[in-house]
Amino acid sequence: MDYKYIEQLLEQYWQCQTSLEDEAELRVFFMKNKEIPAHLLQYKNLFVYQQLQQEVGLGKDFDMRILSQIETPVVKARRLTLTTRFMPFFKAAAVVAVMLSLGNVAQQTFFGDDKLDYNYDAYTDTYDDPEVAYKEVSSALMMLSEGINKSQDQHFADSIKAKAEVIKE
Repeated sequence: MDYKYIEQLLEQYWQCQTSLEDEAELRVFFMKNKEIPAHLLQYKNLFVYQQLQQEVGLGKDFDMRILSQIETPVVKARRLTLTTRFMPFFKAAAVVAVMLSLGNVAQQTFFGDDKLDYNYDAYTDTYDDPEVAYKEVSSALMMLSEGINKSQDQHFADSIKAKAEVIKE
């Protein structure tokens, strides 16, 4: 048999230049011939595929399987009440109430014994003479300054001792 014509048809097929009749000839050639050369055997499945698939049936349960996958089960809508709609707001209000309660308890434990007096008109001066008050404030500030200086001197001395010990080692 002359396979040269089939090879030319295949070449035209790959270049998309065949007609429907040419493609039908290729299908018939690959379907009818039992002896196909090895170099053309690789194309057999391509042209035989349509005929083979026409013979394969879908099956009797095909429609039921497809419909069971397509149809969604019926879901009943939940009935929303006013309480369920406002539940997030109730939760937020509860959190705020708990935080305020904890703040109030903490304030009572820290300042429970002290009664806070915000009446500034009831305050009186400790000293009647401004010069005596100035001397008292000056002496208090001097004592504070001496304490700070002593702590700085002590810190300076400690750092010098630590450096001296490092050098000895």
